[in-house]
Amino acid sequence: MEVSPEHMQQGQEPVLVRRQPPVPLGMRETLKARLLRSWACSIQGAWGTAQDLLPATRWLRQYRLQEDLAGDVMSGLVIGIILVPQAIAYSLLAGLEPIYSLYTSFFANLIYFLMGTSRHVSVGIFSLLCLMVGQVVDRELLLAGFDPAQNGPGPGGNNTALNTSATLPVPELRACYAIRVATALTLVAGIYQVLMGVLRLGFVSTYLSQPLLDGFAMGASVTILTSQLRHLLGVRVPRHQGPGMVVSTWLSLLRNAGQANPCDVIISAVCLAVLLAAKELADRCRHHLKVPLPTELLVVVGATLVSHIGQLHERFGSSVAGDIPTGFMAPQVPDPRLMWRVALDAMPLALVGSAFSISLAEMFARSHGYSVRANQELLAVGCCNMLPAFFHCFATSAALAKSLVKTAAGCRTQLSSVVSAAVVLLVLLALAPLFRDLPQSALACIVVVSLRGALRKVRDIPRLWRLSPAEALVCTGTAATCVLVSTEAGLLAGMVLSLLSLAGHTRRPRAALLARLGDSDVYEDTEEFEGLVPEPGVQVFRFGGPLYYINKDFFLQSLYSLTGLDVGCAAARTRDWGPEAGTSERDPVEDKALGPGGSTAVLVPTVASFHTVVIDCAPLLFLDAAGLATLQALRHNYRALGVALLLACCSPSVRDTLRRGGFLREDQEDAAEEGQLFHSVHGAVQAARARHRELVATNSTL
Repeated sequence: MEVSPEHMQQGQEPVLVRRQPPVPLGMRETLKARLLRSWACSIQGAWGTAQDLLPATRWLRQYRLQEDLAGDVMSGLVIGIILVPQAIAYSLLAGLEPIYSLYTSFFANLIYFLMGTSRHVSVGIFSLLCLMVGQVVDRELLLAGFDPAQNGPGPGGNNTALNTSATLPVPELRACYAIRVATALTLVAGIYQVLMGVLRLGFVSTYLSQPLLDGFAMGASVTILTSQLRHLLGVRVPRHQGPGMVVSTWLSLLRNAGQANPCDVIISAVCLAVLLAAKELADRCRHHLKVPLPTELLVVVGATLVSHIGQLHERFGSSVAGDIPTGFMAPQVPDPRLMWRVALDAMPLALVGSAFSISLAEMFARSHGYSVRANQELLAVGCCNMLPAFFHCFATSAALAKSLVKTAAGCRTQLSSVVSAAVVLLVLLALAPLFRDLPQSALACIVVVSLRGALRKVRDIPRLWRLSPAEALVCTGTAATCVLVSTEAGLLAGMVLSLLSLAGHTRRPRAALLARLGDSDVYEDTEEFEGLVPEPGVQVFRFGGPLYYINKDFFLQSLYSLTGLDVGCAAARTRDWGPEAGTSERDPVEDKALGPGGSTAVLVPTVASFHTVVIDCAPLLFLDAAGLATLQALRHNYRALGVALLLACCSPSVRDTLRRGGFLREDQEDAAEEGQLFHSVHGAVQAARARHRELVATNSTL
């Protein structure tokens, strides 16, 4: 808008003059221009596209060796040392051999180094994704005739699903089929994430609210804890599937508690005590520690030495990690038939991985003063899943715990991921056989202790309830569904509860009548503040939310109740019986729990006590077709009773909707807008007062 110079020269008040909007292009011309821009070929454009797809090519040229190298190397070494025992431990969750976890950690770090836009996020194996992968792997193993708990074929199993040589022993057959399922699932999830990035759907993950993600993390953590109890106790129980898996597993553990392996129980108790004590000490002394303590590595080394020297596996039947081969296996294309079978399972996997990765990347970017691109993050995480799937890897995403450790260790750029990958590569090429006698109970302790952060979120629920009961219900409902039904059902329930919470916030927003504060131009809620002066003959109404099809009836109920006039019924009687029947004392105005601004049923007055209604549209974020029709009908009904309807503080989008929807006459658009829309409530009240004086003066003259 511009200020008219003519009015400025004449000494009058400045008047807003609307700019002429540019002529909009048609859909055909718009698509044609975008396609030409996208497919325009030039060396500079190709190089820019390459830099966008591989951000490392841009920031590596500006890398500062003296300032950044020391922090990157130190943080990379710390993460690599932590990553190795965690990768081996998380293989228990996924139901896969430890070597595949190491492959996954190696490739994910390298790919995210090239494609990621976050400088501090650590991408690799994530416990929640391992749980979801493990559930799909267990289901497919059962369908193929294997018993996941006993590493052998189940009774009456159908081994024709296996496309492997029958000369292999049963454990090797099971391991081969398990990784085939995991790679097929990972490839499909990666394809979904890459497609989301290509289609610019990075905003979709923002619809997974933080209470939903917290509830999902809590519920999944309980599921993970339950799945690791059999390793902690050394009890052989079936791995249950389907709804109620957590409850069924607990019942099986209680029935078989007498068969616990004393050796595994002692190892678990000692490892848990050491890990929890070290974590608590690290939390209290984190400001004094320049480098986090590699507690997991110390526990792994100590447990492996004790198991090897004491021959715990041979003498006491303690479960160990077993042989971990060195080197890399030949690439293999995932099975297309398995990809079709797990296509639906890959959707929640892709969504959860994307949501956590983008939210963590944005969180660290905000705290360190730089920006990330959500769509590029989708491409990066998708490629971390899609490409390594051909190299016997499974699903990955950003992990909060490792990212925090990485930042605390002095990470400056993603070059630290290359250092971490080098540590994993060293283990893959030379050190992997040293973990042969590592007890599985010690690995389970590492997994359980890593859940501390997610389980501690339970303490935040009371504070969240005081802040927003609806969000607290989303969090607890998601967690409860994850525990009692399944993780996929928990994610779906959380999304439904979030949508219902959002609809609930906007369906019944606060409605109030406003009055003036003394001689100022401030208008506030008469229910909330004392000493306000109402304008005679003017009702100022505020509706604290958007006006659309869900809450249009509540909008009318609130307005009718607070003003004491059901204008719809009154206008109908006026049209049917004449002006003398416009109002009646027989029809009470309905009041259905209007909240703080509501009151008891009010009789419609015989004569309207006001001549103008001003609607404060400042909280009105948007209008849809139903909301616009509601305003048009309201203006029509008020006009039938001789009452004016004015709108104040409309946002540009609301004004545009009113203009395009016909609320303002197109032939007299500027004049109509000047007479009905005002930039402030006080301006609308003054205009209503002046019009009423003119009308009274005209009537008295006549």
